[in-house]
Amino acid sequence: MDKNTKILLTVIGGGLVVLLVLAFAVLAYVGGSGSSHYGNEIAVIPMEGEIAYGSSTDVINPESVKNALKQANDDNGVSSILMEVNSPGGSPVASEEIMEAVNSSKKPVVVWISDIGASGAYLAVSPAKKIIASPSSMVGSIGVIMDLADLSRYYQEMGINKYAIKAGQYKDMGADYRPLTTDERNMLQQMVDEDYDHFMTLVSENRHLDKSYVSQIAEGKIYTGTEAKDLKLIDDTGSKDYALDVAAKEGGIKGGYTTITISTSPSFGDMLKNFSSNLAYSLGEGIGSKLQQGNIQYSLS
Repeated sequence: MDKNTKILLTVIGGGLVVLLVLAFAVLAYVGGSGSSHYGNEIAVIPMEGEIAYGSSTDVINPESVKNALKQANDDNGVSSILMEVNSPGGSPVASEEIMEAVNSSKKPVVVWISDIGASGAYLAVSPAKKIIASPSSMVGSIGVIMDLADLSRYYQEMGINKYAIKAGQYKDMGADYRPLTTDERNMLQQMVDEDYDHFMTLVSENRHLDKSYVSQIAEGKIYTGTEAKDLKLIDDTGSKDYALDVAAKEGGIKGGYTTITISTSPSFGDMLKNFSSNLAYSLGEGIGSKLQQGNIQYSLS
């Protein structure tokens, strides 16, 4: 092997070594612990009010929360997310939508419960990396409720003959002008029991607890933050500042950090769109407004 060949092989070999070192450095930088490849920002996402569909400023719309989480995940300056919760719960489906978005977040989500994080609100944030609650907050209320009203005696006393023309045996089930039949009561109870079991299954999976244990502490009971910590429903108690520090640690932020708030309130355009939809419904309901559809309110709250 001549001298020039040896030099060429040495250069090539040295170059390969340098490339390998750089490759490992990049992998360690991107795939290592923490989120050092992001910035030093924590995205704060407020969740205040009842969880429901719609564009009202008084409700937490799952679409708004999902958009906020996406915005935080897409922002390279953000390393972690703090969801600030003050909600009694609400729609089972809407709550589960938020839960799935939290569970699929690429960046660590930490939750701080201020006054209340109960029922559907607790379910929504249960997959979070860490849940912190104020010691005197209200947490839990793992249960399902279906509100019904039987005003038949009142209508009789007032001389009101309220009824419906229907097609389908159960179409007016839950109507306030008559009591439930035994068959209807059993049907509705089965629905509630199934959703309750599903609720407990999700909490046990998200919090890594035995379902039998969750069933013992569920029963619709509400706990203080301190009690919830002892029962493993949350990870710790503390203030919002403490929760932010936890979020910074989970995001791999070294040293100081800044916060940005991503609003979940509907925009003026969303509210205008909702108003237009409601107006169109009101103008178009006609005889449908005279038909009894059932007086049922179903929620995780």
